Amino acid sequence: MKGFLQQLFDYNFFCNKKLIEQSIALKEVPQESQKLFSHILNAHHIWNHRILEEDSKFGVWQEHDLDTWQDLHYDNQRTSFEIITNTEDFGKRIAYENSEGRAHANELKDILVHIVNHSTHHRGQILTNFRESGIVPEPLDYIFYKR
Repeated sequence: MKGFLQQLFDYNFFCNKKLIEQSIALKEVPQESQKLFSHILNAHHIWNHRILEEDSKFGVWQEHDLDTWQDLHYDNQRTSFEIITNTEDFGKRIAYENSEGRAHANELKDILVHIVNHSTHHRGQILTNFRESGIVPEPLDYIFYKR
């Protein structure tokens, strides 16, 4: 389980890093893409902090300047790797409140997979937004990462 999750987060890191690099190289990042990538960063941060039972620093839809994306991304990734490395029981239930204040609990492994899946979902939206804005997006499919 640990190795599988580390590989998923490495893939997530790879994709986000590529997207950040492509965004930095653009003259202008479409507003919707900025909003969605900020949301990816925020959600990852929020889930890490729920797991660690710490208060989050960001709101779900809080927007960040492009020049902060890389540092936020690295911090999220480092925290997730520390969680994965230091965990012995991925079936442990994590209790948390969602953004609407409702109480929930899920297994740690499911939350970790959700973080990566959530990021993939919104990266797909960003790539669609890029195409609609005339930008050719970097390929971020898992198989490209594995090549």
